[in-house]
Order: sequence, then structure tokens, then C-alpha cells
Amino acid sequence: MISTQNLSLQFGKRILFKDVNIKFTPGNCYGLIGANGTGKSTFLKVLSGEVDPSAGEVVITPGERLAVLKQNHYEFDEFGVLETVIMGHSRLHAIIQEKEILCAKPDFSDEDGMCLANLECEFAELNGWDAETESARLLKGLGVANDLHGLKMKDMTPLDKVKVLLAHALFGNPDILLLDEPTNHLDVAAITWLEEYLYDFPNTVIVVSHDRHFLNQVCTHIADIDFEAIQLYVGNYDFWLESSQLALQLAKDANKKKEEKAKELMAFIQRFSANASKSKQATSRKKQLEKLTLDDIRPSSRKYPYIAFKPDREAGNQLLTIDELCLSVDGESVLNKISFTVLKGDKIAFIGQNGMAKTLLFQILMGELSPDSGDFKWGITTSQSYFPKENSAFFDGVTLNLVDWLRQFSRDQDETYIRGFLGRMLFSGEETQKEAHVISGGEKVRCMLSRMMLSGANVLLLDEPTNHLDLESITALNNGLMQFDGTLLFASHDHQFVQTIANRIIELTPTGLNDYKMTYDEYLETVAAKNR
Repeated sequence: MISTQNLSLQFGKRILFKDVNIKFTPGNCYGLIGANGTGKSTFLKVLSGEVDPSAGEVVITPGERLAVLKQNHYEFDEFGVLETVIMGHSRLHAIIQEKEILCAKPDFSDEDGMCLANLECEFAELNGWDAETESARLLKGLGVANDLHGLKMKDMTPLDKVKVLLAHALFGNPDILLLDEPTNHLDVAAITWLEEYLYDFPNTVIVVSHDRHFLNQVCTHIADIDFEAIQLYVGNYDFWLESSQLALQLAKDANKKKEEKAKELMAFIQRFSANASKSKQATSRKKQLEKLTLDDIRPSSRKYPYIAFKPDREAGNQLLTIDELCLSVDGESVLNKISFTVLKGDKIAFIGQNGMAKTLLFQILMGELSPDSGDFKWGITTSQSYFPKENSAFFDGVTLNLVDWLRQFSRDQDETYIRGFLGRMLFSGEETQKEAHVISGGEKVRCMLSRMMLSGANVLLLDEPTNHLDLESITALNNGLMQFDGTLLFASHDHQFVQTIANRIIELTPTGLNDYKMTYDEYLETVAAKNR
């Protein structure tokens, strides 16, 4: 178990959290959430000992081992892949090294023999004989091919490095596991494997993630950083989100009797208890949820941007035709005879192992890049707006304030109109006077989305739009695109985002494409059935 006693963290006058008393117990997975800048990652660093608190302390049950997902992707470059995974259990790795030193001694003494015997006992207790087997099992589960296990970390691709570092954290069944954005850069298969692994994990997990589907699949509790405090809630992310909204609604209904409010709460709890995706979780959650009272749920201080895309005119039936597009990069085929027709009302999610393929396709369709061969044609009634994966060209070196920056893309030049628009995207007061080149990654994304909303386009192209956004902004964007009545072409690694928006999935492959007129979950089921 890991707990905090009167824990506080303050940087100058800024208080992240104050007098936090919280217990994280075995058998539970805690999703740590909070608006951008509230200190989620910093709180994990405090728990791990990497950052010292301003006051209070972190208490770990004596003898329990804590593991952390490493964020420095170059830390283990000079080590082999299997050794890097085993290094996740520092004591076991130290024993292996000590054994090797002793066995290599030319003047091996009786004292060395006694020391080696003691090490062998501890080695066996820590399941050292199965260390390489377990390492290989974790790597295989995450999709790291067997022929890569003998390489050094510096020879691994960035994506495979991420998987090895995750295996490093999971190795040896740690008592307490701290994971900061574990699904970043993982493919669908690896994320699914990790969800199943954590579901069966018997110890304590604390995770920070912007992946709502992942939080819903693995979390038994939500730890919310809000009002300079951390409050624990039973259930997954969706339960927290809807319960906080229910609390806000109940708080506004001042005329309602407490008995009526209690009935609404119980109906809400029963619905969530019944809809739990895992039977074990459903049973445990139902018992805990039924104990909740009106005082246990609280409205959140979160602010959600207003995101709504409204086309200036309706597009005709002829939207987009793509005919055998081909493109090679450095002699390698990235797009190979890509042909398909986009129909009115299509919301197409582009997926595939090669992330570059989706970006290059969007760039071709927006006229930023010429294909090697093939052609495409937009319908005359269409108008397009593009959200690029990389937006630095719009902001680097730009000294315009945000009002003037957004004015460039607005037909209505009135400052009140521009400020009102920025206000809906959570830029108010002095924030509108920030120079464009100094704003954060999340703020840049919100500015780019504002630019798209002002365009009035009836076809939107978005390349990984949820990157850098907090959960609140992702939710708002998700809802805005679900309600958009135009046509949508997009790429995203966010499972829930794709599932709730897309009505068509196009998988880009080295040999062409596979076109599925179905939801994302239906696509995953179809692919799984084929691979059985």
C-alpha cells in the first residue's frame, strides 16, 4: 500500500495540492485526472521520490517494491533489450551482476562461495531463474518481435523503445506501479494487451492518461486533482464524468427535495453498476457504489471549451474521388495505388501501422504535396479545412497576440467577435494578449480548432487532433465532431474518439487499403475473427 500524510506541494505562490491524505490499496487501479497544469505527473514524481514535497510525506508499506514507467527514452541505450527489462527489478539485476563478478574471480575463496550461496538463495526467492522468460513474455505481449530481444536499446525504433520501457516497469510484479501516459505511441494490439494485463494485476496501480477508453477499461477508482486537493471516487472515468455533471445539475435544482435528488442518484448508480464491462469489476463496484450518498459526489471546477463546426453550405453528393494515388519516400512505398470514393456524410477514420501514410495522404489532398502518380478530385460544392499533425509553422516566430492571430482567419474582423470566439475556447482577459509563439501545445491546438470553426468548411481533415489536449478539451472536440453534419476525414489514436465518431474505417497498408463501412469496435472484432 502507498499513502500520503498531509502532503503539500507548492512552487512559489502557486499551490498544486495541499494537505492531501489519501490511501492507494492493492487490487485497485487508480486513474489520476485533473485539468492541464494541476500537477498529475508531478504527483506521481512525488510518490516515486523523484520530487520532494513542500510538506507532509509519502508512506510505503515496508518491503514493498515500487516501479515507475521511465520517460527518458535514452537512459538504457547501452544495455541490451532483455537486460533493460530485467533492470526494472533493481535488486534482482544487482544480484545477477554480483553473481557474475564472483564467478569470474580467478582466486575464488570459501568466503566468496558463502556469499555466492546466499545470493543464489535470494536469486531463487526473487524468481530469478525465470527472469529472461518473463521478460520475453512481456515483450511478446507488447508486440516486440523475438528477433529484437538480442539488440541493444540504441538500435531499437522509438516505438519499440516505448514498449521495452513499459515491460521494464511491469517486470517482476511490482507491489506499486506508477504509469504516466502508458498508451502514448502504442498500437492498438499493445494497448489491448496492457488493458488485459492491468485488469488481472493484483497489486496497486496509479495511472495518468488522456486515453478515456483506457481509463474506462482499467480503472476501479478515479483520483481527481481539483480545488488544490485530491478526491477519490469509486468507478471509472465515465462514472466520474457523469457523476460530477449530475452533482452540478442537482446543485442547481435548489427547489428539488433531497429525497428526489437521492432517487436520481440511485438510478444513476444502478445504470452504471449494470453496465460495467467486466463482471469482477461490476460486482466490486456495485457494492461500493451503493454506499454512495449525495455528499459523496461533487461538481467539478473543470471548464469545457465550446467546439462546434457549422458548414456555411451543404455539400453536394460528389465529394471526393481518389484514383490510384502512389507515393514513395526514400525509395520506400508509403501509398500504393490508393483508390476510394468519399460519400456525403462519411466520417472516415484512417488507420494503419505506418503513421506517415495518413499524414502524407492528408497533405496530398490539401495540395501541400504532389503524389508520384495517380489523381484525386474534390467536388465543386466542397470546402475543406485542415488540422495538421504538426502546427509549428502557424506559431513559430509569430509575435501577434491571439486576437490578431485569429483575426487572420476570420471574415468578421470585429474584435468583440474575435474575443467572444476565443472566450468559448477558454481564452479570456489577459490570455487573449499572449503572443502566439509562447503559448502551450494544448493552447495551440485550441487555436487551430478555432481557425477551423471560423472556416465554415463542409469537409474537415484532422490529423491526430487530440494530441496535447486535456481530457476536457478532448471530450468537447469529440462531442463537436459527433454533431458535425458535414464530412470528416481523420486520424487518431484515441479509441473512444474513433469509435464514437467514425462510420467508416480505411486501413492503409503497404499494398493498398482495406475499406470497412462499420464502427471501429466492429472493425476490431472483424480483424480479430480473421486472425483466430
